[in-house]
Amino acid sequence: MIRAAVTVVIFAAVVAAAVFFSDHPGRIEVVWQGWQVETSVGVFVAAAALVCVLASSLLWLALLIVGSPSALLRRRRERRRRAGYRALTQGMVAVAAGDPQEAHRCARRADALLADPPLTLLLSAQAAQLEGDEMAAKNFFTAMIDRPEMEFLGTRGLLNQALRSGDRVAALRLTERAAALRPGTPWVAESLFDLQVREGQWEAARETLGQAAKRQIIAHGRARHYRGVILYELSRNALAKGDQRLGLRLAAKAQALTPDLAGPAAHYGRTLLQGGRTGSAARAIERAWRTAPQPELAQVYRALHRDEAPLDRVKCFERLAAQNPEARESFVILAEGALEGQLWGQARQYLDKALSALAPPIARPANANSGEIKENSSPRGATPRLCLLMGRLADAEGGADGSTREWLDRAVTAMPDPQYVCVKCSGESLDWRSLCPHCGGFDTLVWRTPARATATPELPVKRAGGADSHELFTGQVANA
Repeated sequence: MIRAAVTVVIFAAVVAAAVFFSDHPGRIEVVWQGWQVETSVGVFVAAAALVCVLASSLLWLALLIVGSPSALLRRRRERRRRAGYRALTQGMVAVAAGDPQEAHRCARRADALLADPPLTLLLSAQAAQLEGDEMAAKNFFTAMIDRPEMEFLGTRGLLNQALRSGDRVAALRLTERAAALRPGTPWVAESLFDLQVREGQWEAARETLGQAAKRQIIAHGRARHYRGVILYELSRNALAKGDQRLGLRLAAKAQALTPDLAGPAAHYGRTLLQGGRTGSAARAIERAWRTAPQPELAQVYRALHRDEAPLDRVKCFERLAAQNPEARESFVILAEGALEGQLWGQARQYLDKALSALAPPIARPANANSGEIKENSSPRGATPRLCLLMGRLADAEGGADGSTREWLDRAVTAMPDPQYVCVKCSGESLDWRSLCPHCGGFDTLVWRTPARATATPELPVKRAGGADSHELFTGQVANA
């Protein structure tokens, strides 16, 4: 469209010039070196235009002759470039399709056509990995590191190899290099933090966590909880080195940041107890009981009052249970105190309440292919621990009707007691730890009823008492 408009304009200008010169005739005389030329203005203008056209044509022809070799080379390079990137694309498709031979062939062709640019190194490394040649892939990734524009990508390739081979030392070194190159990349910060906590580098992990939280790579609430668990580990290290004051201060901060965990709170209570501060230890355990009523806290609380008379301990346990009166563990610790004080009636009352109280939610795998777990409604019923306490009570009352044996039999097949369950691998642990003993996940253990509770059969057991009061305890699990 634009070319047509330009052509029309030029044509109109020529016509206008011709009309102008025809309406205004005149003559031009040129004398040069003895030559004399006389002609009309129109002929002179036409001759000048012809000379300009001839000169332009000659100039174009000269430039064409001079520039032909370079133009041919440019066109050849462009064809090779297009063919090289086509081979590169086909190689990537071959990698995605799982065809190592085709990927290698395309990588060699792309390398020949593109003079070994960085992307051909990546394709060659992926093809080698697809073929199972980890050494060749490592060589390609190492070559990528030597190129500034590919250093980060080569570092990541070597990092993935180190993680697959289980070489956490090399993986940590490579992750630190990746963090120096791109500190704001989420997977780099998370991988660095994960490797640091697995290697027990708690101070370094604390610094990495702070930077990740500042860049909003890790959510504020999650970072706060992680910080509390790290402080717990730092407190243990400080106590191991004999720094009681620092260990105590870090333990207090850890409990404040992780109110849902009994482990850091129990550690804080034990630390206070070792320092002779029994009153502060008792208050710390009572405060933690409000949000995390678990046996580990009860053990520390019992240790605080081990030198007291049984009836005095019952009163102390009542004070602890009052912090969370509806929790099953509150009824259990009251029942244990009543049994120690030989208060059989109160022990039965508390055990009855414990049997009907809600246990921690059942943790079931959300997906067979993923380690994450989902929570279902909290179950009720007897567990081995409650069965043993009921058997102990029945034995104390005489056990003449065989109820002691029945409770002991029931303990074998009862719904399992709550344990720490990993939210990543669903592995179980009797003790809380900052790292899962099965998969090494950091801060992944939660207090839950194991998923195998749903397979527990129902076994009726009679309570001690008259015939009209023989209530059946089936221990059914309330499935979601």
